[in-house]
Amino acid sequence: MSLRQEYGGVVLEWGVVTDAGRRRPLNEDHYVASVPVFVVADGMGGRDAGEIASAATVAALGTLVERAVVSRKDVESVLDAAHDEVRRIETRPGRGAGTTATGVVVVPGKLGPRWLVVNVGDSRTYLHAQGRLERVTVDHSEVQELVDAGLITRAQARTHPRRHVITRAIGAPWAPRPDFWWLPVEAGDRVLVCSDGLTGEVDDDEIARVLGDEPDAQVAAATLVEAALRAGGRDNITVVVVDAVTVDGADGSHRDEDTRPRPAGARPEDVQ
Repeated sequence: MSLRQEYGGVVLEWGVVTDAGRRRPLNEDHYVASVPVFVVADGMGGRDAGEIASAATVAALGTLVERAVVSRKDVESVLDAAHDEVRRIETRPGRGAGTTATGVVVVPGKLGPRWLVVNVGDSRTYLHAQGRLERVTVDHSEVQELVDAGLITRAQARTHPRRHVITRAIGAPWAPRPDFWWLPVEAGDRVLVCSDGLTGEVDDDEIARVLGDEPDAQVAAATLVEAALRAGGRDNITVVVVDAVTVDGADGSHRDEDTRPRPAGARPEDVQ
C-alpha cells in the first residue's frame, strides 16, 4: 500500500521496491523516499565499494528530509559533500567507488509547487502525465553520447557493449556536475525514479503501460520490478513511484502537451 503525506500544498502518494536481481549477490542500490526527497543511487566499484558509495550519497540527501523548503543549492551542496565522502572510500587499486544519483525534490514556491529533478549518471527519472511518458533526465553515458551524435539509435544503445560505461558519477575523479530541471507539479503527475536494473530490462513502452494502468504507486513499483525480474533481472533493481494526488489551487492548465522540462536555473529568480 502506498504511503501518503501532504507537503507544500501537494498531497503525495508513493511506493518503493528494491531487489538485488537474479545475478547479483549484493544490492548496491540505495534510495531515499521521504518527503520532499525521492532519489535512487546505483553504486559501483567492486567488492562492497558501490554499496558504500550509494549509501553515503543517500545518507547525505536524507539530511534534506522534512525541511520546510529545499533549494537547488541545498541539493548541490549535499551532492558535493557526498562526492568528497565517496572519494575517500578505499577499494581495490585502479577501481574507485562511485554511484549514480537521480530523482526529484518537491519545492513549494510563490509560483506553485515544482519538481526539482536532479541527475548524475545513468539512472533515470521519468514523468508520466496526461497519458504520456516522458524521460526527463539524460543519461550520462558513452552510448547516450553516441545516440546524441546520431551514430546509433536508442534501440541499438540497449544492447551496445559500452552501455554500462557512464561519464559522470558521484565519486568519480572529476566533479560530478549534476543536471537539474524544474517542472510544475500538476495533479495527476506520476514520477518514476529508477536504477538501470529496470530500464536495462524493460522498455519505455512497457513502463508507460504499467504506470498508466496501475493506480496504486506501491503496486506500480512492484509490477515494474517484477517485469524486470521476468526479463532476466541481471542487475539490482530499484523503483520509486511518486504521485501528485492533489495540488492546492491547481486547475490543471499549467502544463499542456507542448510543455517540456527546462534546465534548472533558467529563471534564477524562481529558485528558492
